[in-house]
Amino acid sequence: MTNRPARPVPKRDFSPVSPYQQGKSALAGNANPIKLSSNESPYGPSPRAIEAYHAVADQLFRYPDGGQQALRQALAEVHGLDADKIVCGNGSDELLGLLINAYAGEGDAILLSENHFVMYPLYAGMGGVGTVSAPETDCKIDVDALLARVSDRVRMTIIANPNTPTGTFISARETRRLREGLPRDVLLIIDAAYAEYVSDADYSAGLELVDEFENVVVTRTFSKIHGLAGLRMGWAYCPHHVMDIIQRLRSPFNTTSAGLAAAAAAARDTEHVEFVREKNAQCLREIAGALRDCGLRMPPSVTNFYLVDFTGCAGKTAAGAARHMEAKGIIPRPVDNDSDALRITVGTEEENQAAIDALKDYMNL
Repeated sequence: MTNRPARPVPKRDFSPVSPYQQGKSALAGNANPIKLSSNESPYGPSPRAIEAYHAVADQLFRYPDGGQQALRQALAEVHGLDADKIVCGNGSDELLGLLINAYAGEGDAILLSENHFVMYPLYAGMGGVGTVSAPETDCKIDVDALLARVSDRVRMTIIANPNTPTGTFISARETRRLREGLPRDVLLIIDAAYAEYVSDADYSAGLELVDEFENVVVTRTFSKIHGLAGLRMGWAYCPHHVMDIIQRLRSPFNTTSAGLAAAAAAARDTEHVEFVREKNAQCLREIAGALRDCGLRMPPSVTNFYLVDFTGCAGKTAAGAARHMEAKGIIPRPVDNDSDALRITVGTEEENQAAIDALKDYMNL
């Protein structure tokens, strides 16, 4: 007993796991900055979602429906899915963490594309799981590069499609080719958080692959186009055998009554989704043209954000642009990798113009 540590000791060294850094939301000396750092919808949630949220206020003393029946049924009807394959979570983040924990352990690895959501390696690191990265081509996921890096260590592949922070996507054909090239025991997780923004005919979120194969899961969120980021609501469409595991691991009340009610109403309000999609697409077209005019490179985005690449801009950097924008009361998001780029949320027309004006001003300094 005399050799025991002086305090509790973690089961492994967690120092390589970097805490998640959310987008900056405040600026010193500015009470109302333009926040374009977290890919939030500037149009807010559906009025029906707000109404449903308020309608449950007098029932907050009750536990939420642990079976999530109403929301699962709404999602099944709107998307033409099997409700028994849907599970909801505290954001899609929670479900991604549960999947990594369930299907990978120490000594295993998850396969990622070069540009990926920062939570993937964070969740992997929590469980002592390694990561393998595949390069991209022109800021797009490269299926051949991913498949070339599959090894016996790889237990799952996670892609965001559309991807973050690039805003680009791969076609339904390429997604299927990735699935067909993976071993049957490697789980393919398609993080389709931005799927509702895409109108291209050759895109698919991959839900049909879940019904066809035993090793595909698709995750979705209400935080983006539905404007419910503050309620932390996400969902996954899974094969029955994966669904069984997630139901065993998740907390029985991992979603709130208010969140379930608002999300069900938001899912059914397809008119609001279409309105936001069209407004966002219009803004992206205007932003892309304006950035080209001032000599900045922007990969073609289909999401509610865009990447501004300063590579090759003599004397200009993403860090310098960020400082300049913040001095003008605008908050972008520096990209969390070695690239010289900023990720900027599509805001209102006025917010977008302010961001463009600030970038033009910086390029002309």
